[in-house]
Amino acid sequence: MKINDLKPAVGSKKSRRRVGRGLGSGRGKTAGRGQKGQSSRSGFSQGSGWEGGRSRLVMRLPKRGFTRERELYQLVNLEDLHVFEEGALVNAESLAMRGLVRHIDRPVKLLGRGELTVAGLIVEVDAASRSAASAVAANGGTVRGAAVAEPEGEAGNAGGADDSDSASSAGSAEGAAEVGAAEQSTAKKSAAKDSTAKQSAAEKSPAKESPAKDSTAKKSAAKKRGAAGGADTNGADT
Repeated sequence: MKINDLKPAVGSKKSRRRVGRGLGSGRGKTAGRGQKGQSSRSGFSQGSGWEGGRSRLVMRLPKRGFTRERELYQLVNLEDLHVFEEGALVNAESLAMRGLVRHIDRPVKLLGRGELTVAGLIVEVDAASRSAASAVAANGGTVRGAAVAEPEGEAGNAGGADDSDSASSAGSAEGAAEVGAAEQSTAKKSAAKDSTAKQSAAEKSPAKESPAKDSTAKKSAAKKRGAAGGADTNGADT
């Protein structure tokens, strides 16, 4: 084999179709464009959805709502991790090397389908479900990532470690509640004393007669005086 014997594979190279080279070629005169019309002119380009110049369907349809941009995760399940050794590091690179994900630069999420048979795995992913994280922790492994739900076992251990702090805080809260109750009872007692004093003062003070009663009494006294005066004049006349 020599360099001058090298040639491309048969069918890989195809010559360009030459148009406008006479009537005998079958592509002469109008060069396959037909007669007249917009598509026969030079520079014409028919884009997607072209409808001959009228308004396109995509422009005539109403637009409503919006499309939320979501971050697409590459999904990996617990049953897929059996290809790793005990205590191995599980991240995007190691998953791509084993054919479990395609892209190293895209986020990975661990899901809880299947059973985890490998112990002590160190999983570094961008997100993980609660069941998957708890399964890895139960097998002596750890899950690292930005959006990893806290496993129930670790939450229980953290709660047991902080029992003393929670008890002390609860005791201080109870003391504060007792002090507040005592202050409220003192305020109620003082308010009751004030109301009793006001009632006693109202009972001791003489009741004021209403103006209507005063006017009625005055009228009756005047009538009595008039009747007495009329009786004296009658006696004098007799």
